[in-house]
Amino acid sequence: MMRAGNAMYRLRRDAIILDMKANTKEAALRELAGIAATLAGRFTEETFYNILLDRENIGSTGVGNGVAIPHGKIDSLDETLVCFGRSRDGVNFDAIDNRPVHLFVVIFSPTHEGEEYLQTLASVRRMLKQPGRRQKLFNGSDHDAIIDVFTTWK
Repeated sequence: MMRAGNAMYRLRRDAIILDMKANTKEAALRELAGIAATLAGRFTEETFYNILLDRENIGSTGVGNGVAIPHGKIDSLDETLVCFGRSRDGVNFDAIDNRPVHLFVVIFSPTHEGEEYLQTLASVRRMLKQPGRRQKLFNGSDHDAIIDVFTTWK
């Protein structure tokens, strides 16, 4: 588990896509929404996709350096969900630096967990600002290597 302030979340093996198929922003959001729906169990891919799409319409979550952190809140979600996706080829995601995005960390939080949501988002963003961690996520050969990057982050 990773601690972000008082927030605790865990990146599960089944929340990781090592080789995303998507080659457009919308396809990437849909692929990531699909894994979130599988994890949550009782929400559809469409529900998660629409939440991500609505957030992207406000402004791109492509934060630069090949990273995007799509995120949103959902009523009746039991716990914060964190999913990771990697695109070797990169996706044009309208990132602030106009570079393709290779690393995606998706965060969904229950609507009532505002503080935890913000802490999780801030922690993930700080972690992904570190070039060495981004490189390890890009080069990680398996799920365990990806999980290790998240769990060793303080």
